[in-house]
Amino acid sequence: MISKIATLFFSIALIFGSYSTVQAQDYIGSAKCGMCHKSATKGNQLGKWKEGPHAKALKSLSSPESLAYAKENGIADPTKDAKCLKCHSTYHSASEDLMLTIKDTEGVSCESCHGPGSKYKSAAVMKSQAKSLANGLILPTKEVCVTCHNEDNPFHKPFDFDAYVKKIAHPNPASK
Repeated sequence: MISKIATLFFSIALIFGSYSTVQAQDYIGSAKCGMCHKSATKGNQLGKWKEGPHAKALKSLSSPESLAYAKENGIADPTKDAKCLKCHSTYHSASEDLMLTIKDTEGVSCESCHGPGSKYKSAAVMKSQAKSLANGLILPTKEVCVTCHNEDNPFHKPFDFDAYVKKIAHPNPASK
């Protein structure tokens, strides 16, 4: 009897232990990322993002062009349509249970390109690129970008990865 109870407790512990190690990463949002990535000495990545097209992607769904396209294509409201939001909003592109502190008002935030940050956000991890990558950091590639910058986008323009990545570059001078 005791061995059956012990086996049961061991099994439960094993299941919960396994679950905690395979849990998906959570989205923390640009405000959390910006806590460390806003100083000029580190490259002011937050400021560059705020001024760039990705931060404004959600708002662009309210533009006259987007509203006209939506009307022509039977979309009642592009700011609420999943087909539009999947590329214009990090928050709306992933499962709701993964949204830790990210705001639903963010456009395409840091984590659309770099992956959910809950496991690599700490300074101890971020000091090492290898540790960051092991904890979920993604280095954006053309393949990451073309998940949205593709011919499914009604406003698609030929996508020249090398040219566009220069327009949104936000290197950290301290890491050189």
